[in-house]
Amino acid sequence: MEFSWLEDFLALVDTGNFSRAAETRHLTQPAFSRRIRALEEWVGAPLFDRATHRVTPTAAGERFRPIAEDLVRRLLQGCQEIRQFADTAAASLRFAATHVLSLTFFPVWLRSLEARTRLGPVHLVSDTMRACEQIMRAGQAQFLLCHHHPALAGQLDAGPFKSLRVGDDVLMPVAAPEADGRARFRLGDAAVPHLAYSPDSALGRIAGAAGAATPLDTVFTSHLATVLRAMALDGRGIAWLPRSLIADDLERSVLVRAGDPEWDAPVEIRLFRAKARQSPAAEDFWAALT
Repeated sequence: MEFSWLEDFLALVDTGNFSRAAETRHLTQPAFSRRIRALEEWVGAPLFDRATHRVTPTAAGERFRPIAEDLVRRLLQGCQEIRQFADTAAASLRFAATHVLSLTFFPVWLRSLEARTRLGPVHLVSDTMRACEQIMRAGQAQFLLCHHHPALAGQLDAGPFKSLRVGDDVLMPVAAPEADGRARFRLGDAAVPHLAYSPDSALGRIAGAAGAATPLDTVFTSHLATVLRAMALDGRGIAWLPRSLIADDLERSVLVRAGDPEWDAPVEIRLFRAKARQSPAAEDFWAALT
């Protein structure tokens, strides 16, 4: 059964005449008649009484009429909704970003971009670095915002992707202060309690490279920097945390340095994208950045 047959049926119901119905459907009368006959064969019953001067629906045709009207209405409405969705999707920018940057960098960065150029709808997925890489490789996001460091060889550093540096950050070893303002724990002390990232964390690999030269006693593990921050604030140990996450904590001295700046790990904030051409909205956005 073809959708056009339903529209032919309704045109004949409205006009009551094969010639006029064929004209409204931009068909010859023989072609139109064949399509009505094909619909009747598909339904399995005559839908029109052709014995009268004005063609009228049979009892079966009358029962079929509301069904045909409903199907045509729903299909046309569905097509319109899909077109509207496709138009919105084409204008949308889809980002994946690691948890920390979703909270700290992304909102401010986006606001600065909106001050320079008009952006369409923005969709953001926040997850671990590994999950974000999978999202990008599956084509479910157009851009990936993440920390980047020479110690961090990601899945997107080679192959069909390219990147642009959009900011800078630094991982700093910090701890809660004592009453005199000095760090409760300091790197170089014996058996320093370490608040560590889980193995699948990109920040964990960077922090591991930064702290490789000192003995650490891992007492707590999480893949979320925000969780490690909470544990550090509670005085549980030292954590390497992004300055973008703890800038306010450092200013209020609720977290302090737990080592000299030589223990810091400078990192870039990079935006990855596929090398292949993307939607016009995505390409316009990339052009505005570059």
